[in-house]
Amino acid sequence: MSDMITADLVDLDLAAQTKEAAARSLAERMVALGRVTDLDGFLADVAAREAQMPTGLDGGIGIPHCRSEHVTEPTLAFGRPAEGIDFGAPDGPADLIFLIAAPAGADDAHLTILSALARRLMDPDFTAALRAATDPAATASLISGDTAPPAAPEPAATATAEEPPPAAAPAAPVPFRVVAVTSCPTGIAHTYMAAEALEQAGQAAGVEIVVEPQGSAGFTRLDPAVIAAADGVIFAHDVPVREKERFAGKPTVDVGVKAGINRPAELLAEVRDKAARGETTAPAGTGSPVDEAGGPGEGYGTKLRKWLMSGVSYMVPFVAAGGLLIALGFAIGGYTIDKAPSVAEHFVWTDSTSWAALLFQVGGLAFSFLVPVLAGYIAYGMADRPGLVPGFVGGSIALTINAGFLGGLAAGLIAGGTVMAIQRVRVPAALRGIMPVVVIPLISSAVVGFLMFLVVGKPIAELQKALTDWLSGLSGANAVILGVVLGLMMCFDLGGPLNKVAYAFAVGGLANPNDGSLKVMAAVMAAGMVPPLAMALATVVRGGLFNRTERENGKAAWVLGSSFITEGAIPFAAADPLRVIPSAMAGGAVTGALSMLFECTLRAPHGGIFVLPLIGNPVLYLIAILAGTAVSAALVILLKGMGGRGDGKAVEGTPATESGTAPKVPATV
Repeated sequence: MSDMITADLVDLDLAAQTKEAAARSLAERMVALGRVTDLDGFLADVAAREAQMPTGLDGGIGIPHCRSEHVTEPTLAFGRPAEGIDFGAPDGPADLIFLIAAPAGADDAHLTILSALARRLMDPDFTAALRAATDPAATASLISGDTAPPAAPEPAATATAEEPPPAAAPAAPVPFRVVAVTSCPTGIAHTYMAAEALEQAGQAAGVEIVVEPQGSAGFTRLDPAVIAAADGVIFAHDVPVREKERFAGKPTVDVGVKAGINRPAELLAEVRDKAARGETTAPAGTGSPVDEAGGPGEGYGTKLRKWLMSGVSYMVPFVAAGGLLIALGFAIGGYTIDKAPSVAEHFVWTDSTSWAALLFQVGGLAFSFLVPVLAGYIAYGMADRPGLVPGFVGGSIALTINAGFLGGLAAGLIAGGTVMAIQRVRVPAALRGIMPVVVIPLISSAVVGFLMFLVVGKPIAELQKALTDWLSGLSGANAVILGVVLGLMMCFDLGGPLNKVAYAFAVGGLANPNDGSLKVMAAVMAAGMVPPLAMALATVVRGGLFNRTERENGKAAWVLGSSFITEGAIPFAAADPLRVIPSAMAGGAVTGALSMLFECTLRAPHGGIFVLPLIGNPVLYLIAILAGTAVSAALVILLKGMGGRGDGKAVEGTPATESGTAPKVPATV
């Protein structure tokens, strides 16, 4: 850290009365040393960061900081004004001011050092030594860690008369355990100061606390065993918590990062109170796919699935909005509405056809984003924000060359892989600041464009055309067989990988909708509704075969199944997989086959029975769902009945239900 701050970057008599003047004075020292290339540009970045959240902290500390492309290397300047300067801290002005300048592409080593400084600012001995310092060189040495602050004197021991031997101490009670996550927009200072403050408050309160700072230097995931043993969770953050689903099901306090710095003891008391009241968060499975993508120790196949599902999950809202708008346009204006002129040129307020055309054209525009969004967020899942530009570029090229959904998949993977490769290259310090905003987007977009236009694009376009032609020509036995396969996949793991593959295949077909792809979407949704509906029906017809908890779950399964939430059958499958899963698969296969045989179509990717008016051949569609539900319910009753009534009782003893509550059910398909 001695390279980050020198005596020339220390001003023990800072002549400034405002935070803007203080930042300018300290930044001028950085400019003089060549650490900052554009004073005004850098100060604009500091001001923008300050506008997000004041950087004043309790204890008379101000830490203006930012990442900026005008910074050549990580730099720290320190100023001590004669009178305090207001940086927005609750307890008043700051007399210790640190200006932290980080390049836009600062490496992990430098950021780790700066995070260590942020933690030291929570040490009263360190801040007292800074207030007493008289020499800039010694102050720089103290800040860099080359010199330790003087320790506070130990209290003098007092003599006592003959003291009796201490009594045997009683066994220590099990401490209250807390895990915490801290994060801030820049990830340099507040993240680590909040972590330190929480740890200190935990020690003072006798609370066993482990913190995971999610800063710019990356983060080390807490041991799952530590999370499992925790009695409560604290999130002190101003950016989304990565992999938040790891902490689901526990009493949780969720606040901004400055609350973690300014009132850690209150947060610990609050999470204790929530634990005492039994308050918990939502079940796992609700985190964003980007947060879940590519964890350490996972196989390539697992990572690939998560990357692909990252893109699909961001694409689905565009499909839902576009598909429903298009379907409504057809419903109101008929199937000739696609021939209507642009509503920007011709719109009659009292004409229902004009309104239908408006819905159809807005829906069509929403659909036009499908492939670029798919590619962009696959790359995002792989390489975070640097992957967005080449991903969207690659997805747009896929549309241009008619490579469609498959082209978007390829473009996203190519873009993400290209950015990951560039990020591994060591570059000179002078270039780090422009890497994220110039170099990475420039090189990765050029590489993706070359590969998509000249290498892989045309073969993928041919494959996409063949797939589209095949789906368009599906009829008779071929359609029924595909329906059976999709139905089996949807019901095999009830929301797991195979279910997601089948669903992604159907949603991807909506990017280039035709009669065949709309049939596939209908079959997939119908089959996915069957397992929870069948379990609900079975608990009504033969309730004696199920324990009380399962019968209660059956009531909820009616709603979950009707809403196309396949996971509603998970509590039943977890308790009795050998009977429930084959039964669900049989019903799903029947429904998928009948939906294809009846030539039912669907433009919406979700909604269950609530989008029934938008389904082609809706009466036959309901018949297909009812038939599959009846088959699954009858089969599960038969299989459970063969084992006798005792099976239901045996189920009660399994880990899934012996506590009297059902396993947590993910929220969506």
